[in-house]
Parts: sequence; C-alpha cells; structure tokens
Amino acid sequence: MRFGFSILLLSVLSMFALAQEISTPPPRIYPVALPNYDEETATRLQIFLDNCDFGPGKIDGRMGEFFRKALISYKHANAMPKTGAVDQWMLDQVPVTYTTYIIRDEDLKLVGDVPSGHTEQAKLKWLPYTSLLEFVAERYHSAESYIQKLNPGKNWEHLQPGETLKVPNVLPFEVEKFTEGKVPENPAFASRKVFVDTYEHLLEVFDHDQLVCVFPITPGSKTLPAPVGTWKILGATIWPWFRYDEGMLNYGVRTESYYNLPPGPNNLVGILWMGLNKPGIGIHGTNNPETIGRAASHGCIRLANWDAARVKDLVSVGNTVIIF
Repeated sequence: MRFGFSILLLSVLSMFALAQEISTPPPRIYPVALPNYDEETATRLQIFLDNCDFGPGKIDGRMGEFFRKALISYKHANAMPKTGAVDQWMLDQVPVTYTTYIIRDEDLKLVGDVPSGHTEQAKLKWLPYTSLLEFVAERYHSAESYIQKLNPGKNWEHLQPGETLKVPNVLPFEVEKFTEGKVPENPAFASRKVFVDTYEHLLEVFDHDQLVCVFPITPGSKTLPAPVGTWKILGATIWPWFRYDEGMLNYGVRTESYYNLPPGPNNLVGILWMGLNKPGIGIHGTNNPETIGRAASHGCIRLANWDAARVKDLVSVGNTVIIF
C-alpha cells in the first residue's frame, strides 16, 4: 500500500513539474537603456535582427520600442552582454544597407481597389494591396513613410513598371510565392513552445531552453484580451478566408450574421490563420502592420504579415501556446 502511494505521489509530482515546465513564462529582460543610434546604424541593426528572426517591428531607421526589445532579446539568446554597445560583427552581416527594387508588370496584379464595406468585400475573390507603396513597404518589412523618405520626389499615386526604388536590404517578403492551403505539422519542432507576452506585446518561441525567435504582436484589447492560459495550435492556413462575425469579434459569441471575407494581404487576418483550441482565437497576420503593438485586436494575437509568414515555419501544429 505504501509502495502504491509512493508511485502515485511520484506521478503527481512529475505531472506538476511538467505543468510548471510548460506554463512558466520566461523572465523579462527588457529594462535596459540603449542609446539612440544614427539612422544608418539603426537601419543596419534592424535588418540584421529581422534576418535573424528577432523582429524589430517595421524597419524605419529609428530606435523604437520593438527594435530595442529585439536587440536585447537577441543578445540574451546568444549569451551576449545586454548593453547598447554596437557589436561590429552584427553590422558586418549587413555590409550593404540599401538595395533597389524595380517595379514589375506582375506587381500590378497584386494591387487594386478594396471597398471599405464588408458586404462589398465578401463579393470579391481576393483582397489585394491598395497601392504599390503598400506592396513595396510590406515586401521590405518597412514603414511606408520610410520608403517615401528613401525615395523623395516619387509620384506614389502613379508608379509604373520599370521604376527603381531604394529599399532596405532585408530578406524580402515575397508574397507572390505563397499559395493558399493548410500548413503541415513539422515533427522536428514538436517540442517547441510559443509564449505570448501580453505585457511586452511579444511572441517568443523556445526550443527547450533556447530562444528561437521574437516578434512584436498586438494581443487582444481591454474588452477582449488574449485569453491567458495554456493552449495548443490546432491547425494553420495560408491565405485564409475570414469569417467576419461581429458577435464573435466583440463579445466572443458566434452568430449567424457574418461575412465570409476572401484571402489577400488586405484580409483582416492577412497571410496566416493559426487556430488555437480556444474558439475564435488564433495567431494571425494583419492588413495594417502600422498598428502592431498599438491598436487593439479582438482577443487574437496579431503579427505583421512578414512576421506571420516566418512564424509558420518556426513552429508546428500541436505546439503548446502559453499566453500570460
């Protein structure tokens, strides 16, 4: 009898330890003061971090909140001193800060009019970019205002194929290469865990104790916050259709009054929907990357499309998601 009790106790302790391992959030590391870097240095560091999957937010050559957090996170993940000193070898990874992009004929097919009303949107087959500026800015993970600053004098309403634009030399988000469909499980990432920090507005992925990536997010709102707890990724879809149901979005209650919105970069959930085992809640892209970390979402975890596209390749269906 005593032997059986010992086995039961060990089982309970093991389950408790496993629960602790799964649900204990990583320590916060961000209260570190950093200097303001000049625009060239800031842009090169933003490109370096972005290429390493430590998302600095939109590239804009400025020392913003998510740039700071990405830099500190990268140094923490690689056991480097978490200071504002610029490590020259980081800059050496980006020897050319800017590159050029030539507008192509096929780019025009990705741009079009998007009606403001959901009734009209639901009648379409695709929700495209509304301008070539929006397309180029998202392709190079940048603020639209920064692309405009790098290219003074351009007529943004009448860009034509063949025109050359100066852009940050970051690995581009090549939207035309993504096709609609389900994302398969990745057994190699079965042990990875996703942590959603609703205070710092960050999504972090860990492989055991190793921090793999960090991306800025919008985690719900005051009225419908992202649900704190431990969840799982049930499935993931590239270029999803979105069931726009105001009852679900505003009150968490599914209704029969909804619009089925077609896929596209200007769909409300952007390039990706990664559903959790919490009805109506998922990790997804956005039609407006300028709002990441600032405007509210309806309980979900929202990323810029270029970050959502990478998250799907860094996690797997079945992974644990801890929201705290």
